[in-house]
Amino acid sequence: MYYVVTGAAGFIGSNLVKALNERGETGIIAVDNLTRADKFRNLADCEIADFIDKRDFVVQLTAGEFEGSIEAILHQGACSDTMETDGRYMMENNYRYSVALLDYCQEEEVPLLYASSASVYGAGRVFRELRECEAPLNIYGYSKFLFDQVVRRRLPDAGSQIAGFRYFNVYGPNEAHKGRMASVAFHFFNQFRSEKRVKLFQGRDGYADGEQKRDFVSVEDVVGVNLHFLERPALSGIFNLGTGRSQSFHDVAVATVNACLRAEGQAALTLEQMRARNVIEYIAFPDALKGKYQSYTEADNALLRRSGYTDPFLTVEEGVSRYCGQLLAQEGGGSKE
Repeated sequence: MYYVVTGAAGFIGSNLVKALNERGETGIIAVDNLTRADKFRNLADCEIADFIDKRDFVVQLTAGEFEGSIEAILHQGACSDTMETDGRYMMENNYRYSVALLDYCQEEEVPLLYASSASVYGAGRVFRELRECEAPLNIYGYSKFLFDQVVRRRLPDAGSQIAGFRYFNVYGPNEAHKGRMASVAFHFFNQFRSEKRVKLFQGRDGYADGEQKRDFVSVEDVVGVNLHFLERPALSGIFNLGTGRSQSFHDVAVATVNACLRAEGQAALTLEQMRARNVIEYIAFPDALKGKYQSYTEADNALLRRSGYTDPFLTVEEGVSRYCGQLLAQEGGGSKE
């Protein structure tokens, strides 16, 4: 029996493959699109049974080639570029592909754990898994939103587990290939290492410079929640996956800079000291993001906690510091990007 991880060479997918390996699982079919070949590095230290291109996989799946051999599908594959303007591509890649996997899993009674997104909430202020709270601002958010609606209709009659996770702002190892869509922690780290300063957006939507707030969640916690559900196939539904605590972009910047300073044997700085020393620079808000940007997110974790998941989530100070330590170790050891 195999575990299938789609988007396996990507950010969250590769972390899930690694976590399954750590549990002794090597019967893993990694599904992805390696048009961007450098992503292979995220799987180079993982053990998998096979790699299948995402286009070939769904063809083989529907042809019955995996009948009776799949333990569960962890569907992480998607175009996550919130600036993507090709709606046809986004809907085919994110929505239609997901529906095909859902159809298969229900027909074969295979658990499906899949990545949704907090982007479905748009500019709202209430982040609860309810239809009235959802109003996506871009085609990426809409593609995730629409698949969630399909899942909602299927859940009452589902014959096997369907668990969707609305990821908030995830950061952590193996995201370098995401480019502009990598986390702010990743960008702040690289900015400080190269320029000794970090760049934050000027204020918008009633927030002062750098004070926009997001629910920043470590990929370690994302993996923990996925494994919690994988071990409990009776649990189904759509769940927020964030810390339940919004923190400012300033908080991420301070945690990133101080992690780098400590590694250099220097004393930590306060936000005020960073401003005084021009370590923090405020840049104009991009026109391309106006009307498509969430200035505030904070997961309502009530449903997730009721599922029995009780582990604490890392704060920005804890998680970003740990992540920067990993990035610094990679610099020194020449390990994967």
